[in-house]
Amino acid sequence: MKILIVEDNKELAEWLGKALRQAQYAVDIAVDGEDAELMLKVATYSLVILDLALPKIDGMTLLKRLRQSGEKVPVIILTANASLDGRVAGLDGGADDYLAKPFEIAELEARIRAVVRRGQDRAAPEIIVGDLTFAGATRQFFVAGEPLALTPREHAVLEHLVMKVGTTVSKAALSESIFGFDDEADPSAIEIYVHRLRKKLEGSSAQIATLRGLGYLLRYAP
Repeated sequence: MKILIVEDNKELAEWLGKALRQAQYAVDIAVDGEDAELMLKVATYSLVILDLALPKIDGMTLLKRLRQSGEKVPVIILTANASLDGRVAGLDGGADDYLAKPFEIAELEARIRAVVRRGQDRAAPEIIVGDLTFAGATRQFFVAGEPLALTPREHAVLEHLVMKVGTTVSKAALSESIFGFDDEADPSAIEIYVHRLRKKLEGSSAQIATLRGLGYLLRYAP
C-alpha cells in the first residue's frame, strides 16, 4: 500500500516516512503543496497524509482541488490546529479523518487501516483465498492459521494482490504500488518478489498465477 506524506517539516516528514516504511507501507514525501499536486497526477496512492500549513499551495486548497477533480483517494489531515472549527472545515473540505499534532504513530496507523478499509468498501476485515488469510485490522497474513513471515517488499506485493484478488494485476501496477519516486527499482524486482512469495506459499491452496503479457493473479487453487 502506497502512501503520500505531504508535510513541510522535513524532520517530521522523514521520521513519519521511516515509521510507516517499517510498518510495511511504500511511502513518498512532498514538502509543499505544488509538488504534492504533481505527484498525485502521475502516481496512484492508497492514502494521503496531509498537513494544512504548506508552502506554495496550502493543504486545504490542495484538498479542495483533489475533490473537485473527482479524485477519491482517502486523506488524513495532520495539523497543529485541533480546534473544532478546524476539524469541521477539514472534514467538510473532503478529508476522511483528522489527527492533531502531536500524535502517536500507533494511533495514526490505526486510523490509516480504518480509512483504507472504508475506502475499499469491504464489510469484512478479513480476506480469505483458500487457506491464505489477510487480517485487515492488523495487515497480517496467515496460512492455515499460522503467521506467514514476509519481508516488507514481499508483504507489499502480496497485499496488493490480495486486495485485487481474482483480478489480473500488471507488473507495472505492482511496481508502482511498492516503489516510491526515490527508489531505484530493478526491472526484474517484481519477478523476484513473486518467485519468493510462491516459495513461501508452497503447499498452500492460494496461488499466484502468471498471465503472460498481462500480469499476475492471486487465486484459489485446490
